[in-house]
Amino acid sequence: MVSLTDICMKPLGQDCATQSVIQYFKMDPENYDGYGGVEHVEYCFQHYSSADTCRSAFKAPLDPSTVLGGFSGNNYSEASAFVVTYPVNNAITEKSNETKKAVAWEKAFIQLVKDELMPMVQSKNLTLSFSSESSIEEELKRESTADAITILVSYLVMFAYISLTLGDTPHFTSFYISSKVLLGLSGVMLVMLSVLGSVGFFSAIGVKSTLIIMEVIPFLVLAVGVDNMCILVHAVKRQPLELPLEGRISNALVEVGPSITLASLSEVLAFAVGSFIPMPACRVFSMFAALAVLLDFLLQVTAFVALIVFDFLRAEDNRVDCFPCIKISGSYADPDQGNGQRKPGLLARYMKEVHAPILGLWGVKIVVISVFAAFVLASIALCTRIEPGLEQQIVLPRDSYLQGYFNNVSEYLRIGPPLYFVVKNYNYSSESRQTNQLCSISQCDSNSLLNEIARASSIPESSYIAKPAASWLDDFLVWISPEAFGCCRKFTNESYCPPNDQPPCCSPDGGSCGLGGVCKDCTTCFLHSDLQNDRPSTAQFREKLPWFLAALPSAGCAKGGQGAYTSSVELKGYEDGIIPASAFRTYHTPLNKQIDYVNSMRAAREFSSRISDSLKIEIFPYSVFYMFFEQYLDIWRTALINLAIAVGAVFVVCLVITCSLWSSAIILLVLVMIVVDLMGVMAILNIQLNAVSVVNLVMAVGIAVEFCVHITHAFVVSSGDRNQRTKEALGTLGASVFSGITLTKLVGVIVLCFSRTEVFVVYYFQMYLALVLLGFLHGLVFLPVLLSMFGPPSRCVLVEKQEDRPSVSL
Repeated sequence: MVSLTDICMKPLGQDCATQSVIQYFKMDPENYDGYGGVEHVEYCFQHYSSADTCRSAFKAPLDPSTVLGGFSGNNYSEASAFVVTYPVNNAITEKSNETKKAVAWEKAFIQLVKDELMPMVQSKNLTLSFSSESSIEEELKRESTADAITILVSYLVMFAYISLTLGDTPHFTSFYISSKVLLGLSGVMLVMLSVLGSVGFFSAIGVKSTLIIMEVIPFLVLAVGVDNMCILVHAVKRQPLELPLEGRISNALVEVGPSITLASLSEVLAFAVGSFIPMPACRVFSMFAALAVLLDFLLQVTAFVALIVFDFLRAEDNRVDCFPCIKISGSYADPDQGNGQRKPGLLARYMKEVHAPILGLWGVKIVVISVFAAFVLASIALCTRIEPGLEQQIVLPRDSYLQGYFNNVSEYLRIGPPLYFVVKNYNYSSESRQTNQLCSISQCDSNSLLNEIARASSIPESSYIAKPAASWLDDFLVWISPEAFGCCRKFTNESYCPPNDQPPCCSPDGGSCGLGGVCKDCTTCFLHSDLQNDRPSTAQFREKLPWFLAALPSAGCAKGGQGAYTSSVELKGYEDGIIPASAFRTYHTPLNKQIDYVNSMRAAREFSSRISDSLKIEIFPYSVFYMFFEQYLDIWRTALINLAIAVGAVFVVCLVITCSLWSSAIILLVLVMIVVDLMGVMAILNIQLNAVSVVNLVMAVGIAVEFCVHITHAFVVSSGDRNQRTKEALGTLGASVFSGITLTKLVGVIVLCFSRTEVFVVYYFQMYLALVLLGFLHGLVFLPVLLSMFGPPSRCVLVEKQEDRPSVSL
């Protein structure tokens, strides 16, 4: 059995340091009337640090701002919420028994609140919200399994659509032969193999995968792989049927192979260079994605091409799709076949006969260019509204009990997280001036660290510092001063003498205390003549500091350092006149939004840097949330560098493979527009900038390449004027891009809107939907118009028709 007393923090004895307003009654409800009820509490609100009757059961003063909420200024009596905190000791090793005890107690505590306290509170028409240190971890584990079915359904829907879209136009009499379900599923298996190959390789060399990788990379590789599958299959279908199958495959690879290679290598290099980014989430994602896309490309142009051959042989031999062992008697006549060549599908005919002619109208071109340019300019302006961070409520399941807790913390809490200013290598020797550069009592420098913290707390709106710091140094200097008669005392043998109300001066059973006991000959540690300007010498400081840190507060001396400062000073090696590290504790102001956490951390760092430069002492700030929010200090810089590298890598690959600066510049322009517009949508939807959204933006570069490269390559290798070549490019590859990437992603993304977790709805459904729609609009509306107006010259070379093959475009 584990109880709270087994795991709680006990700084001053055997009582838990529970933070509760009942501490003003020594944690005993029966003391309520005897102490004076509400009047006693109101008195303690003003005198909590000085009145002995207000001291907590664990013998330390209790700041009312830490146990009350929902008040303004210092009007504690207006509080509309109580805050109860049970501090628990943290063990260094996670697997120790102490940690296991704490985790077990926390789970029992959460269950107790859910089963017993919540019904009791609700029956009194009150509101209770709660959390434990392990709550977020436990709820995230539950969240990771809560949406597993949603993600699985999303992928299954995409798989089904891919299997259907590769087939011919369905006809009742021949659909079981003309469909390509088996080919589609085989292609999907290749995609999964490439993802597994990437994860397996990096796991083998010790790189750990993350939740983002397992959720995003299959989606990314599927986007790339499906597009290539559709383009390859549709290219084979476009070849003249009088050619042997091998000739059709060869011509199809000649026609679309360069654009597939260009797109894939661009994506691989874009992700590969992202692996040098310092942000771990982006770096690991880029490494996994680069290898997965490379493996997918290699499997596409080798294994999938072989699978296409097998599937076409199956169809020509009248064998049933998915069950190739079953052969249908009679001859199979392709309904889409005419004049020795397959008729183009409905979508291809729409692209060539409706979509392209409409975009060819000059009025439409001007409107398209104007609208897209305006949206890019608006997006650039909107980007400044994107805030860094990741709201905790979004990450957790919608039905989590922590949702109410975070909302109430934001609404009622009037004090922020503890903030520690850590001073390194403080030289306390009498030859050094650093003591006066740090303290804030008499004779201290006006620009000392503690005085500057006090000044900063007077402007909390910009400094995010709520109050002056609790100073072990100030309290120590007061504790050893001759005026503090009951504090620093010594026996005649020069050993430490405690206050009169503590053993051995006072017997533990509450018997005789004071002057007649063993402490009758105790004297103060120093006379004024023993100190130099009220400051101890190096030897005096060295000898008395451990006394101070071990001294318990008492009625005669509230300045004892045990409990309050036990962990504030690192004494290891301090005998040489240098204290390696010491901390001065204050509080941040209430932090309600993610941007508040980021700004408070930035303000604390700027303050520390300024004071360090001024005093020539190394000082740095620390708060418990800094380790989570440090990534957001440079998130914009990281994101922009990552995107610039990815887009630049795509441009270099395009330039090397196409040897056309004109084509590469157009692809670069459309890529940048898609990414900028996606960031504009993020600002409109209030999507924050964090590791997830940065990964999505980098992935957007990879998927956007698919929308641009194929159409641009088809335009370049077509013959005729710009309008004719645009029409030809849309007719040949527009349908493949639309059905292969746009519709596939749409059907998969729409499923994600039913997720139980807000993070999937915001960062996957909304961002992916915006990405797919923007990619479609730029790739199939803006890019064709841009090419028809400013496209590069044709590189088509007509080859004289030979005996065994038709003319092809190179």
